[in-house]
Amino acid sequence: FSFRKLWAFTGPGFLMSIAYLDPGNIESDLQSGAVAGFKLLWVLMLATTIGLLLQRLAARLGVVTGLHLAEVCHRQYQKVPRIILWLMVELAIIGSDMQEVIGSAIAINLLSVGRIPLWGGVIITIADTFVFLFLDKYGLRKLEAFFGFLITIMALTFGYEYITVKPDQEKLLKGLFIPYCQNCGTSQLEQAVGIVGAVIMPHNMYLHSALVKSRQVNRANKKEVREANKYFFIESCIALFVSFIINIFVVTVFAEAFFEKTNADVNSVCTNASSPHSSLFPNNNQTLEVDIYKGGVVLGCYFGPAALYIWAIGILAAGQSSTMTGTYSGQFVMEGFLNLRWSRFARVLLTRSIAITPTLLVAIFQDVEHLTGMNDFLNVLMSLQLPFALIPVLTFTSLPSVMNDFANGL
Repeated sequence: FSFRKLWAFTGPGFLMSIAYLDPGNIESDLQSGAVAGFKLLWVLMLATTIGLLLQRLAARLGVVTGLHLAEVCHRQYQKVPRIILWLMVELAIIGSDMQEVIGSAIAINLLSVGRIPLWGGVIITIADTFVFLFLDKYGLRKLEAFFGFLITIMALTFGYEYITVKPDQEKLLKGLFIPYCQNCGTSQLEQAVGIVGAVIMPHNMYLHSALVKSRQVNRANKKEVREANKYFFIESCIALFVSFIINIFVVTVFAEAFFEKTNADVNSVCTNASSPHSSLFPNNNQTLEVDIYKGGVVLGCYFGPAALYIWAIGILAAGQSSTMTGTYSGQFVMEGFLNLRWSRFARVLLTRSIAITPTLLVAIFQDVEHLTGMNDFLNVLMSLQLPFALIPVLTFTSLPSVMNDFANGL
């Protein structure tokens, strides 16, 4: 084992792990905590572990074949199934990107104290395209360093909320290691399914299989291939462990502070804190429902304005980083499935526009306070698209004709 070699292979796994920290994941986390307390932490851990195993297979495919998943699909499938598969993956990317862009727009709205409307925040996030192109011009390592910086911001901001709220550590450990959900009903089951859909992103397997190609590996040398697979797997473990800890921060903050709270409870605290958002929570005994926007508001009511703004900064970092990895995924998928050889600017502009257009329409016609239903729908969409990524990656990594001596026996 060599730390120097690990450092040389470090980068693709952290870019891949961004998908485990996008605003859709954060919203799933906070709703899980508010609805089920600490009881679904084991589902989060299980989903992350399964995600790691799938990401490992995707990375192995890229390392061994020198082709990413979309390129292998282009070679192995006939035209009709290939086009259907491409459309399904594009649908998943658009759905994921809508969550990410709206998450960024909500963060901008919170940071501007409502002065910048949701549609204004969406337009601002279009600048991601130009930031992406600017950084990409200076090489992938610079881009990887930038994503590392954004992950650090998320760890610090959500870690601050965790330290402020001080969740019960005994309940945390019990929720992680006891796969049971006492007194749970339909809403808790929905959250459990939502966690799986939010954590395991279909297009992320296409992305990871492409990113590992950025490292030079002599594929004629089996020892080098094995070494690359080993270091990419170690890096993926570290990256997903970091993302898992950040997700735990969010779940446990809302589990500790807002589990079984009613609208009346929050309304009373927000009114006493002179919050301008008290009207968000009607004075009734219905169980509190939170999303990214309301989550920031209730944190501000209970723990002061600093908690609200730090939360918004974390969401903004999550949204900005994940929109750029979504753009990268769209680029690789379109290039692989359709064998297009466009300029990078044209590809990025097209994939970005495909996701921005429906998001902008939603932002114009939908109030910032009523977006929970749409995010839940998009998480379901992710779950439905999952087989269209799982079947190819599981199939190809088990075929000796594709993987040679590195075929997955299981």
